[in-house]
Amino acid sequence: MDHSFLSAFILLLLVLDPLGSLPIFIPIMRSVSPERRSWVAGREVGIAFVVLFAFMFLGDSFLRVMHLSERSLEVAGGVILLIIAIRMIFGTSSEAAYGLEAGREPLIFPLAVPLLAGPSAMATVLLLASRQPERIMEWIGALTAAMMVSGLTLLLADRIRRILGDSVISALEKLMGLVLTAIAVEMCLAGLKRYFIGGL
Repeated sequence: MDHSFLSAFILLLLVLDPLGSLPIFIPIMRSVSPERRSWVAGREVGIAFVVLFAFMFLGDSFLRVMHLSERSLEVAGGVILLIIAIRMIFGTSSEAAYGLEAGREPLIFPLAVPLLAGPSAMATVLLLASRQPERIMEWIGALTAAMMVSGLTLLLADRIRRILGDSVISALEKLMGLVLTAIAVEMCLAGLKRYFIGGL
């Protein structure tokens, strides 16, 4: 299927899923001082953009050098998301769910990678660049626009928290954990299905 700039933008926005990331983003940012939250959010979005931008050009070569396939990337991402989802549902503190020490700012993990620049986003930019390389500038533009929307959504996360309240956010986090569990299992099953059907 050939994509246009608009369809690529919408696809990337759905894959990045900034609204779905809010129940994860808000609890993690509670340990960050209010005056630094905008900086941390912008930094993590910037890191995610750099990772996806690099993967757009170098992802295929990296997978070949490491003798990896998109199927293994999909299964590995599913396993990581499954672990995070289980901790979200049963964890006693939000920071512990993502492997962060209390009071520490998140750096790269888990906001930039794998929350924004996850396996599905990496696979998406890789497929866009490999299938229609002559339109690479459009894909860069679509990625930039999608990341800007994601960054704006995350910057407004604290305001959303104040409107909804901590109890609603906590309930959303548990619900997101359940949804994330299903997504993780689906990713693993899809990768395994492609492996067994497609062969080595």
